Amino acid sequence: MSRNMRAHRRSGRLAAVAAGLVLAAGLGVSAQGSAQAAVHAPVKVSAAAPASVSGTTGQAVTRVADFYGAYIDAKGDYEDPDGTLATALRRHYLTSDFAERLAAWEEQNGVDGILRAQNVPARWSVTDNGPVGMGHEVVVTLTFGSGETTQKTKLFVLLERYDHIVDITTTSNG
Repeated sequence: MSRNMRAHRRSGRLAAVAAGLVLAAGLGVSAQGSAQAAVHAPVKVSAAAPASVSGTTGQAVTRVADFYGAYIDAKGDYEDPDGTLATALRRHYLTSDFAERLAAWEEQNGVDGILRAQNVPARWSVTDNGPVGMGHEVVVTLTFGSGETTQKTKLFVLLERYDHIVDITTTSNG
């Protein structure tokens, strides 16, 4: 068999393989499209879970929601929790005075002071509670567990007028 003949067969096989892949991909797409068109699954929309999240720069609720969302994400990755990020978030959002008080509270109670728990919540919500003195209070509701075995913790987060967290308590400051 000559070298030219082997090269011709090889390029013919490559063309056949490429054509087969194109055909398989085309059939997969059209079959998938047909299957999707045939199934009429209703879209679930939950009133409890908004389809979008929005915020406003400088708004207390947005700031607390940003903090808790990022903090829970950092702590909640069970395969690879990001303690460095959680520490950086505390440094960025908490006043240094409150960070010291919180560390002492955590040492005494043996739980995460931001979450008031040893584990991470399954769900959370943030609502405005209005101005308090020279600051602003935001309510964070954390839901732990799932199904019929859930526990809710309500936290009152107080921000100073410069948008740093100065306190987290289980009772309102107002």
